[in-house]
Amino acid sequence: MLAEPFNWHPGMWKMLIVVMCVALLGCLQAQELQEHVSIILLGATGDLAKKYLWQGLFQLYLDEAGRGHSFSFHGAALTAPKQGQELMAKTLESLSCPKDMAPSHCAEEKDQFLQLSQYRQLKTAEDYQALNKDIEAQLQHAGLREAGRIFYFSVPPFAYADIARNINSSCRPGPGAWLRVVLEKPFGHDHFSAQQLATELGSFFQEEEMYRVDHYLGKQAVAQILPFRDQNRKALDSLWNRHHVERVEIIMKETVDAEGRTSFYEEYGVIRDVLQNHLTEVLTLVAMELPLNVSSAEAVLRHKLQVFQALRGLQRGSAVVGQYQSYSEQVRRELQKPDSFHSLTPTFAAVLVHIDNLRWEGVPFILMSGKALDERVGYARILFKNQACCVQSEKHWAAAQSQCLPRQLIFHIGHGDLGSPAVLVSRNLFRPSLPSSWKEMEGPPGLRLFGSPLSDYYAYSPVQERDAHSVLLSHIFHGRKDSFITTENLLASWGFWTPLLESLAHKAPRLYPGGAENGRLLDFEFSSGRLFFSQQQPEQLVPGPGPAPMPSDFQVVRAKYRESPLVSAWSEELISKLANDIEATAVRAVRRFGQFHLALSGGSSPVALFQQLATAHYGFPWAHTHLWLVDERCVPLSDPESNFQGLQAHLLQHVRVPYYNIHPMPVHLQQRLCAEEDQGAQIYAREISALVANSSFDLVLLGMGADGHTASLFPQSPTGLDGEQLVVLTTSPSQPHRRMSLSLPLINRAKKVAVLVMGRMKREITALLSHEAAPVWMALEAALFALYTGRKEVLPTSPAPSSESEPARASEAMMQYEPPSWCRSALRGSKHCNSVMGAASLECRLIPVIIWPAFISCPLTKCESRGQLAQSSVHLHLLMQRG
Repeated sequence: MLAEPFNWHPGMWKMLIVVMCVALLGCLQAQELQEHVSIILLGATGDLAKKYLWQGLFQLYLDEAGRGHSFSFHGAALTAPKQGQELMAKTLESLSCPKDMAPSHCAEEKDQFLQLSQYRQLKTAEDYQALNKDIEAQLQHAGLREAGRIFYFSVPPFAYADIARNINSSCRPGPGAWLRVVLEKPFGHDHFSAQQLATELGSFFQEEEMYRVDHYLGKQAVAQILPFRDQNRKALDSLWNRHHVERVEIIMKETVDAEGRTSFYEEYGVIRDVLQNHLTEVLTLVAMELPLNVSSAEAVLRHKLQVFQALRGLQRGSAVVGQYQSYSEQVRRELQKPDSFHSLTPTFAAVLVHIDNLRWEGVPFILMSGKALDERVGYARILFKNQACCVQSEKHWAAAQSQCLPRQLIFHIGHGDLGSPAVLVSRNLFRPSLPSSWKEMEGPPGLRLFGSPLSDYYAYSPVQERDAHSVLLSHIFHGRKDSFITTENLLASWGFWTPLLESLAHKAPRLYPGGAENGRLLDFEFSSGRLFFSQQQPEQLVPGPGPAPMPSDFQVVRAKYRESPLVSAWSEELISKLANDIEATAVRAVRRFGQFHLALSGGSSPVALFQQLATAHYGFPWAHTHLWLVDERCVPLSDPESNFQGLQAHLLQHVRVPYYNIHPMPVHLQQRLCAEEDQGAQIYAREISALVANSSFDLVLLGMGADGHTASLFPQSPTGLDGEQLVVLTTSPSQPHRRMSLSLPLINRAKKVAVLVMGRMKREITALLSHEAAPVWMALEAALFALYTGRKEVLPTSPAPSSESEPARASEAMMQYEPPSWCRSALRGSKHCNSVMGAASLECRLIPVIIWPAFISCPLTKCESRGQLAQSSVHLHLLMQRG
């Protein structure tokens, strides 16, 4: 008897009778105390529940009810009870049984499952309390012991916190029973939001209670990756490494578009929707070190985490993105956007990933997914190197013997021409071992896959195909954590993907028509860390998402500085021009002096240049090149913040420079960083003096910060601007504050200086330099550059000066202008015309004017030389990005 009166929920008596009967039958079969599991499906009337989850729960019931377990199923939602019950009943009536089950038996099982399932509204804290009382009452009346409860969150993430709070406060099972909370993606939008969500959920649930679902881990081909590697260790151990693997492709293609889901897609896009989770999980299964026991969830998760720790950081050049042409129109229609709206959300993406460990170093992993493509298919393809030379003609090659045929291993996830999950192994690799749940398959005659006929493979498919959610629900029931995403692995994944997502946020995707009409438009190539489309298409000025009008009349800027060109171009062209210029300078220096001394800056701007030099300039005289640093952060050289580390990652490991020709700055001496008493700056200066004739580098490549600094010489400080010191220690306004830098006098000794300016953040601080002996015009805050905003190598034709005369002639049209506050404060704080291009001895006077009002909005300074300017041949490579 209950201690107090209890109001039964409608249908509870009927459900209790069924539970007791099932329990009695199970006890007679198992001869042991029955354990009961309550499963609560939140969002029980939603699309995911209707398509997959109720069918998966029915399959779980079929698998486990006869093994000594009893169940009750509670469908829950915000919908009112009557309407919710009707919606849920329609879904349950459409459930299907396995193909090999007799119709009469199927009808009995479905009826039993329906009797065990009920709908209830869960909206308030009181609703959760009532649910808990109902479950406890069932257990008490049936004399069952509670094994545990499963709460499946098939609801949007914004609802997680309230539901978690209610479960934790009033719906936990009693002592000795477990709680398992199942969460569906998305798990955040970036690293910060994922961390917030994880912290919030962690305040209600323990890590072992949470099961984050990535349904790809329930796909049969994906779930077979680790067991396959384990069962075929002997054959794969010698092959599964950088010496034998040419590349790995992890692909998911879809023919459908995003129509009807644009609200979700606008927030997430293809990288967040597919690559960050599904394809990344497959990558870890392929690349991880194989544990001794692949059945150990703890070992598997630990080895997957090690893969994340070895992933090389992604750059903007690591990806190509596209968008099917009708997507923006769909967004405008579904989200009521104005006609001028153009989305930058990618619906196609390919990303090049590298893993910097001994096994996979140098092996490209290609992750690709997209909507509105030519076929629906998913697979992980490991393509092995083919170094054999076959003497016999191709007609005599035998698939099982010839090493000249392609050698590949494919985990075919589904769909495509095969139409089912499969594992394919080239016959010239080895004959694989698979479990009894897989069988050899035969495909349609003439079928070709990945460049080979199906007959060239050992091909296997599952004896019985199972839905991914059915597989995962079984794993949840049995407490298998290796098929789910831990908090640590989730945050590691977001930490890897977030920088790329941020760098692509304003990149216009390539438009493609969709389906077979895409042709070669989305074909891409990769080379040394960069991914690029194979087929170039003319760049278009695409309006951004804002309402700003597009300028309609432009002319090309033809600026020069003392007979040296100011180069302005789109990023790829700009990098190509600069790389060609550097190689030509190197060849001339080696031909004349036998060596080439190049000083390089760090930061993000030169990364693409390093990659271009490493991959497209095979005539570069690296064996005779000495590489120096213009500046360095005071961190260990192995630190990701180190300029040398960036140079190592993007250039040095790809070219053959003698190690004694590489000269990192000595910032880490005596186990200290940039300590004055260690005299690191003096050591570097002596090394320069000893090896570089007249301490004059052949070429110095400078960058520019958003505040206008170059090298590590900052507008707020006179350090390094004059004097006899060649190398100085400086202080940056941003962390890490301490820096080592070449001084301005040393930079001015260089035979040639190039300044590379790239990025949206540097639009407002750029260079306007004069010809020949004309004055140099610059903004005081930058100390190098005039403020200028606009698009690639263009200015409006009006009211520009009528000729290519110097800014002095343009000054006739200058207008008085009140500068913005940040500019006024910069002017008050500036005391120097810190020009890398000229002598430190300059006389500055303020001219509060604006040149061509639409573009320059800060007072300029006219700097006139009181002494002889350094005779450097200066090239300013300037990129103004659109959008």
